[in-house]
Amino acid sequence: MSVEIIRDPLWNNIRLDPLSFELIDTPAFQRLRYVRQLGLAFLVYPGATHSRFEHALGTYHLARRTLSLFEEHDDYHALGRDECMMARIAALLHDIGHYPFSHALEEIGALNHEEVARPLICGGEVEVILKRELGPRAPERIIAMIRGKSDSPLQGLISGSIDLDKLDYLRRDAFMCGVSYGEIDVDRLINALTLVRDPDTGQPRVGMIEKGLSALESLLFAKYQMYRNVYWHHAVRSATAMYKRVVADALDAGALDARTLAGFTDEGILHDLERRAPSPIVQALRMRRLFKRAFECPAAYLEPEAGEWIADDHALTMAVENSLAAELRLERGEVLLDYPTKTQMLGLDLLVQRSYGEVKRLTAEGWKGAINLPRLSEEFYRSARWLRIFTSPRIAIDQAAVVRLANRSAEEVRERIKAGMPVLDWR
Repeated sequence: MSVEIIRDPLWNNIRLDPLSFELIDTPAFQRLRYVRQLGLAFLVYPGATHSRFEHALGTYHLARRTLSLFEEHDDYHALGRDECMMARIAALLHDIGHYPFSHALEEIGALNHEEVARPLICGGEVEVILKRELGPRAPERIIAMIRGKSDSPLQGLISGSIDLDKLDYLRRDAFMCGVSYGEIDVDRLINALTLVRDPDTGQPRVGMIEKGLSALESLLFAKYQMYRNVYWHHAVRSATAMYKRVVADALDAGALDARTLAGFTDEGILHDLERRAPSPIVQALRMRRLFKRAFECPAAYLEPEAGEWIADDHALTMAVENSLAAELRLERGEVLLDYPTKTQMLGLDLLVQRSYGEVKRLTAEGWKGAINLPRLSEEFYRSARWLRIFTSPRIAIDQAAVVRLANRSAEEVRERIKAGMPVLDWR
């Protein structure tokens, strides 16, 4: 079997089998060359121009490395070549449905990128190749792995507590941004992965040896630092809020069609916005004239569910932005609310092989008196996630008034706007 080799700045040589190389050459995959991995973070970290294309190759490479290590395990031969190839291809194609500028459009209600991947994998040239090489059920099996819904023993490598996607993007993002926060011990983590028997079903699954838990802690620390300093950096979130608003306005005006969003590249969507829905915000993004912080507060200082409507209900958030603009004597679109979509620093459901052989499931409940990763993860999350208001001109906003607004329920806020009452002066 001939193997192609691609040079990668992070992992050096990435070896590609003929099937992977053929899939990479499809138009659907080649689009990823022009979709930045970190969206608008390059406006803050100039080196952050790496693409989803590079990340997909890196994840595929880690899948090959991990599966080669699994060959030493007794259960490996029970998996079969077919199962291993499915995992490798799922690693390669896991981001094929990504929107331009990373996850931003999912925050305004666009279909999750894993669902967008379905017609790309289960249709067109990719589907033809997969069915020819791996059988008629291959596209659906690969989609199930990407969505975390597969019963494959190797599911944990593609979507799970310690999937290979995380290992590549944390290392690659830190490397390209020029920061040290994501310097996780990938070799240690991969070598700690193993095949174990699920104590509930007796079936082989991806797990971790107990000695690897310290490396898992380093993954948690790295993810927290990257969210706090890169992914949720205030200027990155300002640019992201601006981009979300201009796309949402274009969708509402009919200048963009939600069904076509996933076909754009980063530059393609900006060009289309300039042509179909001209806006000062697009030009401001082009020139890096970012909106300024008028208010910010970490989630740790708010009530547990405060402000979640800002993250979950974009239509209501836009209505509040318009109301705030009027109250502050600014133009529509000059006030933006931002509260990143709720995520988990470390979602835990992991089989761990103890030093004496027992296999135990580590979940969000943790191990009493021993493993405090879940609690630590939640504390990190609440200190990394910030509620902010960005404005085009630099102005001051009553901080207490914003906190009162955030503590109101979505229904209360909706009724107040419907009644034409101010949202800041809540008395």
